[in-house]
Amino acid sequence: MANIRDLDPSASPLDYYGSELRRLREDAGLKQGELGVSVFCTASLIGQIETARKVPTRDFSERVDAALGTGGVFSRLVGLVLRSQLPSWFQAYAEMEARAAYISTFQAQLVYGLLQTEAYARALLTVDHPDRVDEMVAARMERQRILARENPPVLWVVLDEALLHRQVGSREVMRNQLAHLLGFRDRPWVQVQILPFSAGEHTGMMGSFNLLRFEEDPDLCYAESYDSGQMTANPQVIRERSVGYARLQATARSPEDSAALIARVMEERYGDQPGPDGRAVA
Repeated sequence: MANIRDLDPSASPLDYYGSELRRLREDAGLKQGELGVSVFCTASLIGQIETARKVPTRDFSERVDAALGTGGVFSRLVGLVLRSQLPSWFQAYAEMEARAAYISTFQAQLVYGLLQTEAYARALLTVDHPDRVDEMVAARMERQRILARENPPVLWVVLDEALLHRQVGSREVMRNQLAHLLGFRDRPWVQVQILPFSAGEHTGMMGSFNLLRFEEDPDLCYAESYDSGQMTANPQVIRERSVGYARLQATARSPEDSAALIARVMEERYGDQPGPDGRAVA
């Protein structure tokens, strides 16, 4: 029997999405199973989304819009839904990130979220959030849509060489992640540099940080700890971090040399290797 749990549409973006899905489905005279057939999913999934027990994906939303002829209602709503799945302390940063004209980031441990593959993100998020990994991965992938805009932000990324060697997920996951980084070589507004081990001590040793620049608003500096993030527009902090970032860029390998290093690590550490029987394993 279909779940008829009532929702308060004002409770959250997810509740509003679910209530609208039920309302518009019923207006179209469709049962959950009938809509499920149209959008290639089960009636159970339709019911879970309508009762806010499951987070919809963008692909699901686009298929529902096509099936119900809703003119993109759900494709627009899903962005709000997915953003609401981000940690509450991170949502303010994600909103500013989406508005930024220029993003500079130094990452000491992990590939920056905007450049992560889905499998890499899933391996990371499973560690601490195994019960919410699907929705958190979907939210992270949604963040990346800003790079596909007609006028995307300029993104400059400096990555510590150590993160190339730290295996996240399987070797195949890491190989694909490094290949993904190499894929940005053809995008002039995305630059990736590797800070080599040979740099020794450097200004980023206190941790990762991001600098956001806007067309009209003041610059922001962002840094985070385990369960909180801090944004500041303090001019002195911006000045110090901007100088620090420039020094990191100057010390790091050039984008071209960085790509060569990424490719070498990808092949040497995560490429095909012979197994016990002599056959290659990925």
